[in-house]
Amino acid sequence: MKDKNNELTRTKKLEVGCWNTSNKIQTLCFIVLSSILFLFSCKSEFKDNSNQFKEGVFEIPAGDDFVKETIIRKDTIQISKYGDQIDTLSIKWKNNFFYTLKYINPKNSLQEDPMFIQINKIRENSYDFTVKIGFSKFSKKGTIYKIK
Repeated sequence: MKDKNNELTRTKKLEVGCWNTSNKIQTLCFIVLSSILFLFSCKSEFKDNSNQFKEGVFEIPAGDDFVKETIIRKDTIQISKYGDQIDTLSIKWKNNFFYTLKYINPKNSLQEDPMFIQINKIRENSYDFTVKIGFSKFSKKGTIYKIK
């Protein structure tokens, strides 16, 4: 009688264990499939129009951290005019959200370091950015507006 009870108990434990495992897998599959369906059914509000900032005429308005700067970009060249200064920089795009600027004719040791620019937020005709100079801890945030 004990053997029958032990066998019955063992069989019930196995059935319950299998059901729990099977139930967990089914629940996990349901969550994954629901998430996928949800992601594909949502209309994306984000439009990647960052390509429009690779060429054209831009402006950084004068503010607390910047003097007014006019920028002309074409191919791999950027011409920056601020005050009575005009500088020519090479521009290299890593992707639509990150590029590097380097002065072609540096005028001081600070201009010898590359500038790494990360695009943080894109709007219709502007983007917010963070610039880091060389490998220092210096960074500054600003906004560039496309004017042509």
